[in-house]
Amino acid sequence: MSRILIVEDEAIIRSALRRLLERHDHEVSEAGSVTEARELDPQGFDLVISDLRLPGEPGTDLIHLAAPIPVLIMTSYASMRSAVEALKLGAVDYVAKPFDHDELLDTVSRVLQQQASQQNIPPDVAEQGDQQPSMIGNCPAMQTVYSRIRKTAPADVTVLIQGESGTGKELVALALHQQSKRARAPLICVNCAAIPETLIESELFGHEKGAFTGANAARTGLVEAADRGTLFLDEIGELPPDAQARLLRVLQEGEIRKIGSVETRHVDVRLIAATHRDLHALSKTGEFRLDLYYRLNVMQIDLPPLRDREDDILEIADSLLAKACRRHDREGLRLSRAARRVIRDAPWPGNVRELENALERGVILAEGHLIHPDDLGLDPPSRSAPASAIKAASIDDSPEDDGDHDPEDLSLEDYFQHFVLEHQDQMSETELAQKLGISRKCLWERRQRLGIPRKKNPRRNVG
Repeated sequence: MSRILIVEDEAIIRSALRRLLERHDHEVSEAGSVTEARELDPQGFDLVISDLRLPGEPGTDLIHLAAPIPVLIMTSYASMRSAVEALKLGAVDYVAKPFDHDELLDTVSRVLQQQASQQNIPPDVAEQGDQQPSMIGNCPAMQTVYSRIRKTAPADVTVLIQGESGTGKELVALALHQQSKRARAPLICVNCAAIPETLIESELFGHEKGAFTGANAARTGLVEAADRGTLFLDEIGELPPDAQARLLRVLQEGEIRKIGSVETRHVDVRLIAATHRDLHALSKTGEFRLDLYYRLNVMQIDLPPLRDREDDILEIADSLLAKACRRHDREGLRLSRAARRVIRDAPWPGNVRELENALERGVILAEGHLIHPDDLGLDPPSRSAPASAIKAASIDDSPEDDGDHDPEDLSLEDYFQHFVLEHQDQMSETELAQKLGISRKCLWERRQRLGIPRKKNPRRNVG
């Protein structure tokens, strides 16, 4: 469990951030200022998350106080120039307020994993903040990905990562950085789709004071902040044409020019780009520069969608389930054999994120110690298939199909069916539910799922 120190003077933000991190298995301490943080010994934590503007000393003072512990800076978009300055002072990264929960958690996990790698933990076993390996799976497609990462990382060439949303492109970028010669330099991650088109050039390349309306001071861009390190541009297919031209110059000449400046500056940056779109096809329609595409595509890594990783899906599901069980304090929950079959056969258009959400629902809705298909809240066949088909999926498969699971898992539905049919003539619904250790509502739902009709009481003859 990672120890994180939050330094934020606004109690509401501090409390919300603490709850978010604790739900994801981090141990959190709080401080309202640099002075309070100093009393807690910031060097005793794994990560410090600090607001930029604090009463008294600024949050950047913690960079020196906490060293070598990484400091993640929080700032508003209005203070983005100061955030980049914080990166130059040694902050590991920054997040903009109001922050997106998923983006913040991803950033925290990446920073913690990067910290672990710098402490000589092998990259392939370094853990994220949720104590799960960064990449899971040993199917042939993923073995190809691992091999490509291992060979490409030390080569210091531009890499294009392609794959659907939710397949783990940022994890690949992180592995490439960690196993490269630049591992101790910054890894700057930019989601091109999350920055307004009018701001993207300023964000990446910086600007001079007065370059445009509202440019009240000069600022350093993220490309320059990544100097001697790695720049990861996620969803690079969303870059507007002018930004594409500027990026091409960085790749060709190793130079940047701020907006409004006539001077160029040399930068030493390794670029890793990712997209779910077909850049070559976009180049034919004029939406993406063909010369930039060829500059980016020195080395390509293709990530397989989850539906093509049949050998890995259940392993990933077990890992995500364990994390959800810890988060909701429901240790010991397992997937029934029918639920495992549904997970294995589902198309998963949302990839790992969709699988994670389904398992989260299952942990919350499950009664007893097993998660059943209807607990996952997925689309057909678990909902629309006839009850007889669902019953067959639950109890009629031969044990050889999944013989490495607990025998209780294999026979639970069968036991439920036989118990209800055998005792419903002598017991009321309430008594049946009590004997089975479930609620009457759950008893009714499982009757419906398994196609077991409720026994009707014979009509009394009153004549």
